[in-house]
Amino acid sequence: MQVNNVRRRASGRAVLAALAALSGTAAAESETQLGEMVIQGDKAPSIPRNLPAVSEGITAAQMDETVNVVNTEDALKYLPSLQIRKRFIGDTNGIVASRSSGTLVSARSLVYADNLLLSNLLGNSFAYPPRWGLVTPEEIERIDVIYGPFSAEYPGNAMGAVIAMTTRMPEKFEAHARTQAFRQNYKIYGTEESYGGYQASAALGSRAGALSWWASFNHLDSEGQPMAFATKALSTTPAVGGDPVVTGARVDRDASGAQRVVLGATSITRTIQDHAKLKLAYDVTPQLQAAYTLGWWQNDSESKAVSYLRDAAGNPLYSGNNLNIGGFRYNIGNTDISRSLGEQEHWLHGLSLKTRTRGEWDWEVAASLYDYGTDTTRAPTVALPAAAGGGAGRITDMGGTGWHTIDLRGQWRPGLAQGSHELSFGYHYDRYVLDSRVFDTADWLSGSAGARRTAFAGKTATHAVYAQDAWKFARDWKLTLGGRLERWQAYDGSISNQTTTLGYGERKETFFSPKAALSFQASPLWALRASLARAYRMPTVAELYQGSINVNTIVNNDPDLKPERALSGELTAERDLGNGLLRISLFQENADDALYSQTNVTVTPTVTNIQNVDRIRTRGVELAYQGVDVGIAGLDLNGSVTYADSEIVENDKAPATVGKRQPRVPRWRATIAATWRPSDRLSYTLAARYSGRQYNTLTNTDIHADTYGGVSEFFVVDARVQYKVAKQWKAALGVDNLNNRRYYVAHPYPQRTVVAELKFDY
Repeated sequence: MQVNNVRRRASGRAVLAALAALSGTAAAESETQLGEMVIQGDKAPSIPRNLPAVSEGITAAQMDETVNVVNTEDALKYLPSLQIRKRFIGDTNGIVASRSSGTLVSARSLVYADNLLLSNLLGNSFAYPPRWGLVTPEEIERIDVIYGPFSAEYPGNAMGAVIAMTTRMPEKFEAHARTQAFRQNYKIYGTEESYGGYQASAALGSRAGALSWWASFNHLDSEGQPMAFATKALSTTPAVGGDPVVTGARVDRDASGAQRVVLGATSITRTIQDHAKLKLAYDVTPQLQAAYTLGWWQNDSESKAVSYLRDAAGNPLYSGNNLNIGGFRYNIGNTDISRSLGEQEHWLHGLSLKTRTRGEWDWEVAASLYDYGTDTTRAPTVALPAAAGGGAGRITDMGGTGWHTIDLRGQWRPGLAQGSHELSFGYHYDRYVLDSRVFDTADWLSGSAGARRTAFAGKTATHAVYAQDAWKFARDWKLTLGGRLERWQAYDGSISNQTTTLGYGERKETFFSPKAALSFQASPLWALRASLARAYRMPTVAELYQGSINVNTIVNNDPDLKPERALSGELTAERDLGNGLLRISLFQENADDALYSQTNVTVTPTVTNIQNVDRIRTRGVELAYQGVDVGIAGLDLNGSVTYADSEIVENDKAPATVGKRQPRVPRWRATIAATWRPSDRLSYTLAARYSGRQYNTLTNTDIHADTYGGVSEFFVVDARVQYKVAKQWKAALGVDNLNNRRYYVAHPYPQRTVVAELKFDY
């Protein structure tokens, strides 16, 4: 999606040729030397210079023209090898999947905004997604994606991908406003409804001398389709004469192919989100800038349920024992078809002081704090419809959870005129605190917390130092060598039930991750690079400490989990096509001690919890193309195809998984997006996304993909038309899933969704 890069590269080459004619070959030699496989000037300031890895990006202008962006993560949907598990508009569980990692392992990717960490590394599942809501589309200047752990600047969570969002600060007064409305007609099982909502945002910014500022507010009100369904395995117990007859259940097959009955739709979530941000930047000197960011995000959510069941009088039925459904007996518990309420208020603080001389020395000091000010979920333990008026329930409280980081970064460019070396180095510190408590309450709607039911807590901290040198040792050659030394600590871990709290011992471990890359400018049109890196991904607090207590013994977790270790390699070639770029990358990752939930069958009784899988090997090839004025003037084309063979090659605790595919990593992924501008005021975009067959389980026994609980192959077409109504006004109409494909990633994805948009920019 770096179409603008292609344009700038072509024009930059013409300027370079003229300079070379006047001043010899020195300038040309500098320009043709491979750095990041694209021209350095197109990289955002938040992306490391001399990046020894593949990167792809999208600019604000491209987001505006080519993508139906409601939530920020939508901007990434056509970039190579990426998939964001966004289940509905406003979904707060948008996990990133990449070449070698699926959407079950959230801790194998990193998301930053202006070097502020938005990844939630407290856990490694759907419950710990990046905090996308802290960035609005209007403030984004560009987004860059770095593939693999090849840069020493990033921790081992970069095994999958690093997503770096760069926001902008105004140079003069500007004002922006945007409103959107969206709607989908949804049909599945016994649900045939229309879901949708609206979003409105506004932003102001300006510069007065050395001070620049930006203030924005965003409001989203969205109702998504059902995320889950109440089901029961097909009963083999015949009903008897006195059992109440119940109608309305649907019969289908679960992901393993077994028959089941579907009782109702649950997790129909309405989310009302507000986000406000203030950014301040002050130029202490022309080369030294101080900046502060304050972000606030709140979410009030209501998860509803609809029963398909009807009693003899035609009334909805939500629970009961010995029910006659289709001639067989079923028991439905109080919480099988239930609802919940959520309240969240999170805060982000970021402070930085940095130079921007581009001279021999540059440095930066940055600190961030992310705080779960309020984070509660309320759910009844009594059955609907009585629960609609209150009654007993439970409260889950994660208030006080959060993380903070400190980074010191430096760049040294000795002999700047010759450009033979560029050294980057730094220190990193992070501390994660997780505190999760579940209480009983007399009134699940508004009652206070009563007796404790369960709890778990813990902390991790990491100190790291890194250094990386990009050495141009010959005219067309560059060698990049680096390493990252990390000291990791897990401490203050505890787990509780109603009466007992048990603690865990402290752990401290040290790891070193070497990195190397060799780049070669084979010709003015061909650039080549080979990269190799070791990376460690430490266990998260939730992986270490989330479990239960049985007779004063901790069960269902392992505080001695090993870190994931990845050895990653990549060979990349890029071809300059004049009006486009063609890239091919061969990649392989050997992930030792990968962290997944599985059943250890080598012990009696068997144990199911988070365990180390001995080795997962992923190898494949990625082909990406970006072109402008392809065939006709005004037609831009971007596309990618990725093949990944991701296989479990060793797993002593669960031998039946050996030879099976890694969950949520398909063999094939592909994207294509075409944008045509017949005039300066009008643009049309047609795009498509494809993903091959995936699995939810390590055993690959979920063979029935196109059902609730399965993971579908899918081909989805999107469209967008944008028209510049007046100088400062734009209108757009878009459709996601134009072909109305019904597909699942355990949960059902949205069906055909229409998005209408009106924007004002001053």
